[in-house]
Amino acid sequence: MSETLLEVDDLTVHHGQLCAVDGVSFRVDQGEVLTMVGANGAGKSTLLRTVAGLHHQTSGTIRFQGVNVTKLAPQRRARLGIALVPEGRRLFPSLTLEENLQVGAHHAAKGPFSIERVYELFEWMPARRRQRAWQFSGGEQQAIAIGRALVANPQLLLLDELSLGLAPIVIERIYALIPDIVAHGVGILLVEQDVTLGVGVANRVHCMLEGKTSLTGTPGELTSAQIERAYFGGEMSATGPQHENPE
Repeated sequence: MSETLLEVDDLTVHHGQLCAVDGVSFRVDQGEVLTMVGANGAGKSTLLRTVAGLHHQTSGTIRFQGVNVTKLAPQRRARLGIALVPEGRRLFPSLTLEENLQVGAHHAAKGPFSIERVYELFEWMPARRRQRAWQFSGGEQQAIAIGRALVANPQLLLLDELSLGLAPIVIERIYALIPDIVAHGVGILLVEQDVTLGVGVANRVHCMLEGKTSLTGTPGELTSAQIERAYFGGEMSATGPQHENPE
């Protein structure tokens, strides 16, 4: 039985007067992919950034490997083994590819991922390792951002909108890496607007609508019609909405 890495219990997050996340609970186990799907504005990215410590929750609890990290700073969470690949990549544009990877490796835990291993995953990188980050395409920058997170050897990888703004062939190459990552026991919390992509790599699916959980289940349990209703709103079937018990 897989170890539970992340437990989020009744999490609520506000942006000023706006409730962006409303009473959401879920868990992520070791070596699994939990995909959060929902339309733009559903609260997915806010939730992910709150898990990383970049937003403060209004209420609720976040536990990582049984430790309450709700009040810990982002850097403390990172050192415990939580790594975020943010929407928009957020690389250091003036640094080289390799220097960006070295930033991720600065406080790295022991594990299977090193800069050399990232170069094996992305075979085009070694020849271009001295180029500045701003010189790369969006898809290449996304690969560098993933590599920067991996070299920290996280136990939990938070991936925010991997496909956003990328060409289909680039998306396919990036998503093809996910099975290799989880094979090392890394848990992945994936936020994705593209339902087909997100569900295609998921062990479990958690759909959000206007900040709330609208449906949960495994890809085999959920129909396309159920996911569509949970994504866009409307009357739910008898099997939904379902809420995760994080315990």
